[in-house]
Amino acid sequence: MESVILLISTLDTKAQETLYLREKLEQGGAKVELMDLSMSAASGQACEIPPAEVAAAAGWTIDDIRASRERAKITGAMIAGAVKIAAARFAAGELRAVVGLGGSTGSLMASEVMRALPFGLPKLMVSSTAALPGLATRYIDTGDLLLFHTVVEIAGLTPLLKSVLDRAAGAALGMTAAPPLTPQSTRAGGKALVALSMFGPSEHCAQGIRQRLEAACCQVIGFSAAGVCDRAMEDMIAQGYFTGVVDLTSGGVGEYVMGGMRSAGPRRMEAAGKLGIPQVIAPGGVNLMSPRKSRYKPDYHERRKYDLDKFRTFLRLNTDELEEVARAFAAKLNQAKGPVIFLIPTQGWCSFDRPGGEVYAPEEDKAFTAELRRNLRPGLEVREVEANLEDDAFAEEMSNAFLSLIPAA
Repeated sequence: MESVILLISTLDTKAQETLYLREKLEQGGAKVELMDLSMSAASGQACEIPPAEVAAAAGWTIDDIRASRERAKITGAMIAGAVKIAAARFAAGELRAVVGLGGSTGSLMASEVMRALPFGLPKLMVSSTAALPGLATRYIDTGDLLLFHTVVEIAGLTPLLKSVLDRAAGAALGMTAAPPLTPQSTRAGGKALVALSMFGPSEHCAQGIRQRLEAACCQVIGFSAAGVCDRAMEDMIAQGYFTGVVDLTSGGVGEYVMGGMRSAGPRRMEAAGKLGIPQVIAPGGVNLMSPRKSRYKPDYHERRKYDLDKFRTFLRLNTDELEEVARAFAAKLNQAKGPVIFLIPTQGWCSFDRPGGEVYAPEEDKAFTAELRRNLRPGLEVREVEANLEDDAFAEEMSNAFLSLIPAA
């Protein structure tokens, strides 16, 4: 079937504006399917995917949606139905892009549908609330979507709003001109595509690994391990984009356990294991945490620390916490269906974790190593390397370990 732009809106409140945007997209040569996520009275406007169809996809009737007073519940139901329909369209090769139009609720709903679709599909969210504190990050989260701030309210086809919608249509049409991306297309050159987690205090090692793997005919895709992009990395691994993972900076696992700002969520370090692709892992930043200062526990003020900048402070984990984090690592890695090598530098786990530094305590780090070994199942290799994580020697060890798992590279 011919691919389409899926336009998501709520016609009960934004019919006039949505139909104008649709017209502009069609004037640019696109075929458009309109999905209506309205939860109140029917708008009377015809569309390809009406609210009743969306509700039915989630196991509801539209009458039950409209009769319910549980706003959060019915919103979740409509999102679930919309995701199911959009994912089926994508799987059938029918989607070329997704465009959303809305205020707060409409943007939250449409952007969640977008984030459920794979990386590389053009996604444009036209929102009157894109700049509200806290909402932009919720709309984008780990998705590769573009936020277009209308500035003016989406209420009436004023000359200002028409200008916004004209430009939004142009942006969406321009995005569709790019070649579509699929996991298969990224491997067209026959190279192994490798995910690499990294952050500032592991930058030197990450660059060394990249250079060595690229010299061995791999393509290396880096992800900043600050809690968002490493979650996105997990999503893309699950979508089949990568043939292996070099998890240099795995601190997001421990940050989730400890409630830190770099938390990468409960599913971090699980996708590669489920798919059975090779993993080489290092404990980059694992002996540190970065809790919000407003949530410091009394003893946190007495911890050894490192101020990365005026916004980010890393606190040293104690031995009990290191052991707890090690058990979380082991629980995840024990489920792996593919090969795993865990390399542990004995002289510090990031650039500032060196002799003379405030957080340097290699004897305490041994608590993590010992607990990891105790809890890992047989067959998963743990190897210590006499180096700091940022040393060239460690980058070489990581690279060689990974290449040993993919001899075809």
